[in-house]
Amino acid sequence: MQLSLEGIAQQVGSQAYLYPMSLTPVPGAVTILLGATQAGKTSLMRVMAGLDRPAAGQVRVDGVDVTGVPVRDRNVSMVYQQFINYPSLTVFDNIASPLRLRKTGRDEMTRQVRELAARLHIDHLLQRYPAELSGGQQQRVALARALAKNAPLMLLDEPLVNLDYKLREELREELTQLFAHGDATVIYATTEPAEALLLGGYTAVLDAGELLQYGPTPQVFHYPDSLRVARAFSDPPMNLIAGTFAAGRVTLPGGISLPVPEAGGYEGAVTMGVRAAALRLKPAQGGGEGGGEGGGEGGVKGASVDVPGRVALAELSGSDTFVHVDTAAGNLVAQFAGVLDFALGAQLSLYLDPAQIYLFDAAGKRIHAPRRPGALADAVSTPLSHTASGG
Repeated sequence: MQLSLEGIAQQVGSQAYLYPMSLTPVPGAVTILLGATQAGKTSLMRVMAGLDRPAAGQVRVDGVDVTGVPVRDRNVSMVYQQFINYPSLTVFDNIASPLRLRKTGRDEMTRQVRELAARLHIDHLLQRYPAELSGGQQQRVALARALAKNAPLMLLDEPLVNLDYKLREELREELTQLFAHGDATVIYATTEPAEALLLGGYTAVLDAGELLQYGPTPQVFHYPDSLRVARAFSDPPMNLIAGTFAAGRVTLPGGISLPVPEAGGYEGAVTMGVRAAALRLKPAQGGGEGGGEGGGEGGVKGASVDVPGRVALAELSGSDTFVHVDTAAGNLVAQFAGVLDFALGAQLSLYLDPAQIYLFDAAGKRIHAPRRPGALADAVSTPLSHTASGG
């Protein structure tokens, strides 16, 4: 099934929820709608489903205009943040409900229900009622019912947000496997960049009702078109520092200077971005494209620049350590694998590889990004990104 949104906009009174945008999700694949709360994800999904009619634009399915067709007349399955099950029906009957509507034979219905329940690890719960289940089990039932419908379009609006961390991690892995073996076009809304990376497929980044970029998830992550996309698709947030660019070098506060020979001929005010995981405690030894060793301001591309500072905060997240360091260029957050011990106020140096930085011009447009080898670089040469108009 090919879903196409053409010039879609949504407005209630004077409040704009979606600015004009066009989006054609890749059929049979997973498209992630990524954005903060109130970015427009739910509004867009309601238009896709037929729950709301857009204020402007058209919704097409396989080339047919279905803009005014209500959800009951579309073959769509949906899963919401709040799991919704029929309280008076057993788990078996909840999952079987869409199969009964299709008048599926008893034996075939039983086979499909048991198969879906086994895939979601709820086959031992088939004779229980929703009130007897945990939150995670109830959400699995809702997912199984949506999968049983076997609709060509499946919409999931932050389906794991109300579950605890362990359950979210478990269900994410299961959903990745389920989507990989399905034929439906899946639209999955989330606020979490890590979830988008785990689910893969394609990602559409939304912010304040605007569609900023759409393309293969690794491409959008590694090559954000703008500062707004970089902010939305970074967890922890990308380190951003105001500076100037001229003669192939970026100059940051504190006299820190980095060589960046390729920036499209642009000179002037820039915002330099570096991901927390790209900062190191030891200098790179000739990494990147240019070779060279050690640090210092005169290093060639691929060598490290020494950024001294003091530890302001150290925190653990899972098996990673996040260190906030006050430097002359500003507060930087570095992400290190493992459980490490940093004393507050201790002096240390972060090493920044110029080959790992992003540059955005004064208007917030990306003018430089780290090069990525292989298939990803090939994909970027023929991008699939779609950007919003208006707003």
